[in-house]
Amino acid sequence: MEQPEDMASLSEFDSLAGSIPATKVEITVSCRNLLDKDMFSKSDPLCVMYTQGMENKQWREFGRTEVIDNTLNPDFVRKFIVDYFFEEKQNLRFDLYDVDSKSPDLSKHDFLGQAFCTLGEIVGSSGSRLEKPLTIGAFSLNSRTGKPMPAVSNGGVPGKKCGSIILSAEELSNCRDVATMQFCANKLDKKDFFGKSDPFLVFYRSNEDGTFTICHKTEVMKNTLNPVWQTFSIPVRALCNGDYDRTIKVEVYDWDRDGSHDFIGEFTTSYRELARGQSQFNIYEVINPKKKMKKKKYVNSGTVTLLSFAVESESTFLDYIKGGTQINFTVAIDFTASNGNPSQSTSLHYMSPYQLNAYALALTAVGEIIQHYDSDKMFPALGFGAKLPPDGRVSHEFPLNGNQENPSCCGIDGILEAYHSSLRTVQLYGPTNFAPVVTHVARNAATVQDGSQYSVLLIITDGVISDMAQTKEAIVNAAKLPMSIIIVGVGQAEFDAMVELDGDDVRISSRGKLAERDIVQFVPFRDYVDRTGNHVLSMARLARDVLAEIPDQLVSYMKAQGIRPRPPPAAPAQSPPQSPTHSPPGSPLHTHI
Repeated sequence: MEQPEDMASLSEFDSLAGSIPATKVEITVSCRNLLDKDMFSKSDPLCVMYTQGMENKQWREFGRTEVIDNTLNPDFVRKFIVDYFFEEKQNLRFDLYDVDSKSPDLSKHDFLGQAFCTLGEIVGSSGSRLEKPLTIGAFSLNSRTGKPMPAVSNGGVPGKKCGSIILSAEELSNCRDVATMQFCANKLDKKDFFGKSDPFLVFYRSNEDGTFTICHKTEVMKNTLNPVWQTFSIPVRALCNGDYDRTIKVEVYDWDRDGSHDFIGEFTTSYRELARGQSQFNIYEVINPKKKMKKKKYVNSGTVTLLSFAVESESTFLDYIKGGTQINFTVAIDFTASNGNPSQSTSLHYMSPYQLNAYALALTAVGEIIQHYDSDKMFPALGFGAKLPPDGRVSHEFPLNGNQENPSCCGIDGILEAYHSSLRTVQLYGPTNFAPVVTHVARNAATVQDGSQYSVLLIITDGVISDMAQTKEAIVNAAKLPMSIIIVGVGQAEFDAMVELDGDDVRISSRGKLAERDIVQFVPFRDYVDRTGNHVLSMARLARDVLAEIPDQLVSYMKAQGIRPRPPPAAPAQSPPQSPTHSPPGSPLHTHI
């Protein structure tokens, strides 16, 4: 969630902990009567949520829902989980798009409308359910700067209402259990004229006001009346938010290409019932109320059976850190000629006596946070794209400290010292190749895969990548390892390739092979500086955004490998008190851990 934006120096990292959220809130989004932008089908809507900084009022993208094909009335399954601060006005913006391609660039899609509100407005509405009209204003807002610009040319009429958005909020319980289950069905109604049915299940949890909130959809099983759906996992708090007797409604549909899915029937259950596992209690009759009213001899529209149920507690990033997982931090710096001559003030590598350059600022902001998770504070530091003395050979993987056997530097200050020293000895050259440094860190990460070590590579670069195919292959291979990659782009270059490597929306692939995990996070440094490019608006926000995905990436690796957190180290044995007068019977003894 956005923190106050008035943090301008390293000394203010600590103020990030100053405001404590009252709770976490889950926002569910639905829309009704959206504009239809597709010629031969309905729109394929996506919702993007933005939060607004308190001081500079800049809008920043918080997250996106999934895309739902062929519907003007979407109920999005993917939620937005935000920290709720009672004492703050938390401005939110919701933009709707009709998605026309796989591009993550929102300008490539049709704008359907937007709505503004505050988190308090949603939470404070009756039943914490807020409905607002979507509008297309005479001006839309630049998604990066948050400043007004002429509305997107999308056929919309400025000020025209274009459907509505329904926002529901629910406080999340602290339950960390995850339920894994599998269902099958038998003798479902036949809905397709030329075939059987293409059934899928939709799960809803009940609300106190009698409404229901969608929480899961299964995949579609084609042309069968006896489907066996794949096993799926869902957080228990998403399913029932810790209330084991809360009604869970399950609807069964026959999928249709045009989005007008046929309703087969429904049944209700609860977490407590499901937790009994496979049994006679978990065979459910699928009932279609309309058919039941019309036909006296109606029995059901088939049955759904729970095949398996298991629950385990979900481990968090902090569980692994407490259990001793160390984060190994490596930095790789771009020494290509496109950075400009380091002796000139226009160079991105220029060493001013008055302030740090963009490379040093990015390194310091990230390093100040991540160094605390590495016990020995020894960080390998590499350079790429330079000619090295004495023979002028080009290297894309050279140690900044000049020690080929051990490229580690002591602390962030040690990396900065080695960086400045390298600028005086190497010649900036090119091209901009990432694959060698990615492979270098991957090679080290591959040596320890038991969960005790996790590698993070920070690449700071100014240019357009030259070895895209090789880098993609290196990243796809690294995705199997305990490793994450952060790319900070400095300067004014177009960073389209970096966005492609950051597989948030489209998972990267190489030679037809998809990466097992998303391990890359890209952040453009220019988003965090003022118009002169010299003053960093918020070092704390830069660090937070750069490091935001590391916890989930670490946990996803551990889960994929079946690695559970180790128990935290036991506290040191306590010596008996010297004198009974200092520690009366039953008094707590203080142990320093």
